[in-house]
Amino acid sequence: MALDIRRFIQRFVEEAADHLPRLREGICALEQGHADREQINELFRAAHTLKGSSRMLKLVPITTLAHSTEELLSALRDGTLSATPAVTSLLSQAVDGLADLVSRLAEGATGDDLPAADKALCNALENAAHGQPSPQPNISTPASSAPALSAAQAADSELRLSDTVRVRLDRLDDVIRLMGEVLSGHHHLHSLVDQARALSISLPAEQQAPFHAFHRELKDSVLSHNSLMSDLHDRALQMRMLPLSVVFDPLAHMSRELAQSLGKQVDCRVRGSEIELDRQMIDRLSDPLIHLLRNALDHGLEPPAERQAAGKSPRGQLVIEAWQDADWVVVEMHDDGAGIDLDVVRQKALAKQLINEEQLNALSEQETLELIFLPGFSTKSMITDFSGRGVGMDVVKRTVVDELNGDLQLASERGSGTHFTLRLPLSLAIMRVLLVSVGGVNLGVTAPYVSELVECSSHSFIDAAGQRTLILRNEFVPVVSLAELLGLPATTSATDNTLLLVVHQRHQKLALIIDSLIDERDRVIKPLPVHLRYLPLVSGMVSMGRNALVSLLHVPALLEATRHTAQRPNHERTSSTLAKRILVVDDSLNTREIEKDVLEAWGYHVTLAENGRDGLAKALAEPFDAVLTDVEMPVMDGFALTARLRENEAYRYRPIIIITSREKETDRRRGIEVGADAYIVKGSFDQNNLVETLQALLG
Repeated sequence: MALDIRRFIQRFVEEAADHLPRLREGICALEQGHADREQINELFRAAHTLKGSSRMLKLVPITTLAHSTEELLSALRDGTLSATPAVTSLLSQAVDGLADLVSRLAEGATGDDLPAADKALCNALENAAHGQPSPQPNISTPASSAPALSAAQAADSELRLSDTVRVRLDRLDDVIRLMGEVLSGHHHLHSLVDQARALSISLPAEQQAPFHAFHRELKDSVLSHNSLMSDLHDRALQMRMLPLSVVFDPLAHMSRELAQSLGKQVDCRVRGSEIELDRQMIDRLSDPLIHLLRNALDHGLEPPAERQAAGKSPRGQLVIEAWQDADWVVVEMHDDGAGIDLDVVRQKALAKQLINEEQLNALSEQETLELIFLPGFSTKSMITDFSGRGVGMDVVKRTVVDELNGDLQLASERGSGTHFTLRLPLSLAIMRVLLVSVGGVNLGVTAPYVSELVECSSHSFIDAAGQRTLILRNEFVPVVSLAELLGLPATTSATDNTLLLVVHQRHQKLALIIDSLIDERDRVIKPLPVHLRYLPLVSGMVSMGRNALVSLLHVPALLEATRHTAQRPNHERTSSTLAKRILVVDDSLNTREIEKDVLEAWGYHVTLAENGRDGLAKALAEPFDAVLTDVEMPVMDGFALTARLRENEAYRYRPIIIITSREKETDRRRGIEVGADAYIVKGSFDQNNLVETLQALLG
């Protein structure tokens, strides 16, 4: 479907109406010698934004003039050029030219109607940027310019009112911030209601009745305002919500333009563009998506001839789609290109000294794939304008994970393509938060990362390769003391029960030992102050009553901090053990990793698969000495996998062990019937039993 550029022209005009006055103010400060480094940066960013936005909409004259302006501002920003009168005069003429072009758009012109950018002015700007003097261009009003409005026409145009009102985004942000403060203050009234109820107990009997009446009225008043306050804040937030189409549609158009310039062909399909996100999220999401798009076109999709030689259509397929998943919005970009070559990734990582050979050999395929997110990594020998100038995949991941409190996942199959999946909260302004107490300190966790609260006896834990672990239904979940992780004093409990907060990020889970749950409700998220942004485990703060702030834990960073930290026991390894290759099949990431840690601690070489179909493909692609499989998995369960393996001559007599939470005798019998050699129930899992069973079957 062709992109209707006219839908976005008005938004570009409104955006330019914000940037052009800032450019004029900045140039005025430059002329007076008052502009500091940050103001010059703002000038550069304004010109850069106008260039990027106009380029998407094929407003070529604006793009050309904004690019030349950006070049001159870049030289000022780098300090290679000083703000002489000649330089500020050129900048003023450039802004005048941009303003004239924008005004034509406001009057109904399209990109094709705009006159070409003034070549003499563009040359003068770029020559000045490179320190080459050139005569000042003689800028005059083009012959095609619209005549100036008469006073009567101007007055008439001012009297025509639109059915919308433009509000500066910073003013809208202030309204939302103040609404958040009011909402936080209202939450404090709930604690006052509780205090009033406790106070009534200490009053004399004759004062109980009137105080109860007061308490009831206070409580009813607070409760009646709850929905009103929440609704008012929600309405304020909705004013800042925008559909993803404002990013997706220009991306689809950009993909065709960039593919053509690279000599490639692409069909870009967009789905879910009606999903809405907070304007703050949309603004910050734009750059990462543009980089992922350029990455897919430059690195991923092959030229037509190469695709045809591989049996593919000469036209590459690129899909950008979004859908809502509970409190998250999922954005996925995937292509059917060449995929990521793991050997090239390994070579680049070693060549750039991002990792040593010993560390590289210890990585799984997925961990090797994710090396592309390391700072300084690039699989291209030359940085191009399409794959990004000075922006790497590390910046994309940092923006998504750290700034947007989201998650970025990567999957790639050689010859079939690459998937990037972003999971984002609907808004950064207000979220459901659980408040917990740990070591005498109150901490918060945003609800989308919370899986459940579990209270259990410490005897329920098992030891798995030195890692304390909880068997939670059909999954092994690592258990970590949050107090130890954060360096807080440990507290002793009067009972043997342990309270666990189970957090998750996609398929990875972690059970955090906490002291108590304090509260759960929607709270306004405050960004960290500048001097605290170095804290990796904290993503923000929430208000808790009067002048009390609580730190929000950054769950992705917590999971990363606890990953592979358990000390593996040293067991005597035999040469026969070192040679054995084991395939572990389970849909739970935690269970796969824990079983892998147990087996590798005993010297086995382990390969992982996430479901029965994946396990079958890997088993048939290369020989394994034994297979460990779960039963309950999507796509193909463990019973079906075992039966299919037994049909293959290579696995007719190889050991197959089923490890599952199913305890019924009928399930055990079915496991034996399809050909399993052993059946281990996770509820009674013991790593020594697993290893001894495996050793006995392998002989």
